[in-house]
Amino acid sequence: MLIAITRPVSPSINRCELTFHDKEPIDISKAAAQHAAYEACLRALGVRVVSLAVEPDLPDAVFVEDAAVVVDEAAVIPVMGAPSRRPETDGIAAALAEYRSLKFLESPATLDGGDVMRIGRRLFVGASSRTNAVGIDQLRAALAPFRYEVNAVEISRCLHLKSGCSYVGRNSILVNREWVDVKQFAGFELIDVPAEEPGAANALLIESVIERAVEDVVEGVVEDVVDDVVIVPSAFPRTIAMLEARGFAVRPIDVSELQKAEGGVTCKSIIFNADEPDS
Repeated sequence: MLIAITRPVSPSINRCELTFHDKEPIDISKAAAQHAAYEACLRALGVRVVSLAVEPDLPDAVFVEDAAVVVDEAAVIPVMGAPSRRPETDGIAAALAEYRSLKFLESPATLDGGDVMRIGRRLFVGASSRTNAVGIDQLRAALAPFRYEVNAVEISRCLHLKSGCSYVGRNSILVNREWVDVKQFAGFELIDVPAEEPGAANALLIESVIERAVEDVVEGVVEDVVDDVVIVPSAFPRTIAMLEARGFAVRPIDVSELQKAEGGVTCKSIIFNADEPDS
């Protein structure tokens, strides 16, 4: 089954780190409601949501993806690129220790999980303002025993690699080529986001390998979904229409308040395969 680690919106989110966005007031109540709807969407698609305790003093803590890189064999805990965010990894590491052995990167490495796009046994890592070459090298070394391939990808004008590209299934990558150097993506079909929606390349694929209990489907707890589903912010209708025209099953979701904090749909969860924990 798939598990998603999440964390509630911090009441201090208006003090979040911003790199490419201008500061806008964030409605905390609305952001919390949008995050709850996001978690409900994951549950409806068969994902088991594990919500951690709120972190009132960590403004960006809702963006849990940045605090770990999880593969089948291990979880890598990074040194996050923004010093203010580094305490976020403590709670994430404790939660992931239930499911994975842990490996830790060390300074002078910096790396954010939002810079890592995994496709099978290949990891593409954005060389961003938050992830340096030492971080990419240490991640490569940490995963070498498990035979993962780690490739650096140059990006510009966006916070993380997955701000500018996401794997959406069917050997396809949704991408903004103005922000991401696509040379490393040979062999994949590249789907360009509309020029009017430059931020639309951050999408979250929920694969159909999720095992769904029949009784849950009957009771309406879990939807009877056959295809993979791609979650896309509802702010990008042209991208949604384009993906649907290509045959993708798309789930629009409103994350407008969290987008003000440079957040997308991938960064609010850490999703991985795991056996059901013993009760």
